Amino acid sequence: MTETSGRIARHRTADARVALTLDGAPLASAEVVVEQTRHRFLFGCIGFDLIDHANGTAADPERAARDAELWEGVFNFATLPFYWGRFEPERGRPDTERLRTAARWFADRGHPVKGHPLAWHTVTADWLLDLDNEAIARAQVDRIRREVADFAGVIDMWDVINEVVIMPIFDKYDNGITRLCRDIGRIPMVRMVFDAAREAGPNAVLLLNDFDMSAAYECLVEGVLEAGIAIDALGLQSHMHQGYWGEEKTEAVLDRFSRYGLPIHFTETTLVSGEIMPPEITDLNDYQVDSWPSTPEGEARQADEIERHYRTLLAHPSVEAVTYWGMHDAGMWLGAPGGLVRADGTPKPSYDRLHRLVNTEWGTPPTAVATDADGLLRLTGFLGDYRVTHRGREAAFTLAEPGEVRLAAALD
Repeated sequence: MTETSGRIARHRTADARVALTLDGAPLASAEVVVEQTRHRFLFGCIGFDLIDHANGTAADPERAARDAELWEGVFNFATLPFYWGRFEPERGRPDTERLRTAARWFADRGHPVKGHPLAWHTVTADWLLDLDNEAIARAQVDRIRREVADFAGVIDMWDVINEVVIMPIFDKYDNGITRLCRDIGRIPMVRMVFDAAREAGPNAVLLLNDFDMSAAYECLVEGVLEAGIAIDALGLQSHMHQGYWGEEKTEAVLDRFSRYGLPIHFTETTLVSGEIMPPEITDLNDYQVDSWPSTPEGEARQADEIERHYRTLLAHPSVEAVTYWGMHDAGMWLGAPGGLVRADGTPKPSYDRLHRLVNTEWGTPPTAVATDADGLLRLTGFLGDYRVTHRGREAAFTLAEPGEVRLAAALD
């Protein structure tokens, strides 16, 4: 076992003894089938492409159904878009019902949903420019309270504010959120939006999210925590259009940000299966090309890098979630071939690789196991929910913590 595999096993699996009973008696020396039904770890992907499917408005319903099947074949955690400029382009007319229907589609299938983001200077509402800063602040707070309350029970996790490090110095174009952040400062801005989100959703999981992995983000986190602002998890973006970070850089980033004692979510991960973006590009948005195709060589590289990246993240105990930023090449940010599925709907090697990792190596597919003479089922499995079946009867149990555990389950 490699060092990484050993750490994954130590932090992500449990050695369980499950006392099974049937009609009140131990189910001794019997063959049962055990399978994992849900991972505790959040293997996420954006669900943007499935919004129309969930609403019954997909242009190609058969293709949309196949896409949904592919999505659920690997992922158990969705991120949906709440970019203010698209969610409420006309003030007072938010896209609530369509997004809520999509969120319910995921939630009804047992997939937690996160909203992204509640505050961001990019893709924000143009009508904010007609307001003074005090009115912008009121509108931002009202927007957060409305969304968190309207989606409560369906979306209970939010990227509350996105990319604060660059927010007050952003100069690509004028926008109301940069104006406000420049006026009041980063930490007061974070306090304002987190207070609003916490008030509307006291039990919601609230994230601070950024792409800037420099010391500037560390300084922001430290300032926010010293100011007494309660954040529930740190969001780290890892768009690797300019090449895979590698294990050494990834582990260094994890070590730096795990010292705050907060759960870490890798909120936006991309690895391309085509040409790597040139290293001299500072702002990834500046890279504009007519065509950015996926290649056989790039697809093989992407599959290997995705496996290495996910293994590194699972091996670190602070990481609770990884969200891949797009299943399909069609519609990927910057037109990059960063999806796990080609534009024609066929899975790339990276999809197959991640499917095998999540469902087989890190999961328990339906497996026949015999109980012992005392009715004990012995299982080493990844944390999450399990189902046991025997002659049409079922029992469920959960492996909640790593290490040795003893449980009891009765077949109904």
